[in-house]
Amino acid sequence: MTPNSIKRYKLIALDMDGTVLNEESQISPENRKWMERAIEHGVPVMFATGRGLQSVQPYVQELGLASPMVAANGSEVWEAPGRLKTRHLMEVEWIHEMVELAKKHDSWFWGYAVEGLFNKERWLDDPGSVEWLKFGFYLEDAEVLAKIYAELEQTGRYELTNSHPFNIEVNPHGVSKESGMREVCDMLGITMDEVIAMGDSLNDLKMIRAAGLGIAMGNAQEEVKAAADYITALNTEDGVARAIEKFVFGG
Repeated sequence: MTPNSIKRYKLIALDMDGTVLNEESQISPENRKWMERAIEHGVPVMFATGRGLQSVQPYVQELGLASPMVAANGSEVWEAPGRLKTRHLMEVEWIHEMVELAKKHDSWFWGYAVEGLFNKERWLDDPGSVEWLKFGFYLEDAEVLAKIYAELEQTGRYELTNSHPFNIEVNPHGVSKESGMREVCDMLGITMDEVIAMGDSLNDLKMIRAAGLGIAMGNAQEEVKAAADYITALNTEDGVARAIEKFVFGG
């Protein structure tokens, strides 16, 4: 253990899918061991994820985390489990327009609302009956996906990222994991320079660039690897554990 490392980094922010979770959507024993070790030595560990609250909570409970959380790519910032700090909502008119855009291009679509996850096969008769946090498109035709991206970008009102090369994730403009992490840092009285951030996709890119130590997974998209300070092992090879061991404990 190197005390200087523990003094320097005061928070570890982890993406979930493709980062701390393996292909079975589980946290490996090795990742868990090093996450818990960091917490024990005064470096809190938190999730900064594109997932909505409902699909994050089981992991928070599994690990016994009491830390803040950034959910739905920054549309929600939680002070701690059960204590909401900030929520950034999407206009229902935007949701209607994006559903029509998805249908026009025959794209799968989904949306995270405060009330839960909805998708093309389980949609709402009245989308205005819930509060929307994030919308997503999934299409394995890169050319058509690029057309959807261009149409969304033209509106000037969205933050556009992805969590997979074949999807587009849509949040309100200016809302991202980075903006969420900055809120968390303000709340904790630390700076982004004191944060280790790890991820694998474009929705992690701004957070990784802004962090004191931005780490890309070995399985990350190339643009994320290019922006990172360090590339760790694959998510299936305990990349999170290896990075914590190296940069928090000097292993």
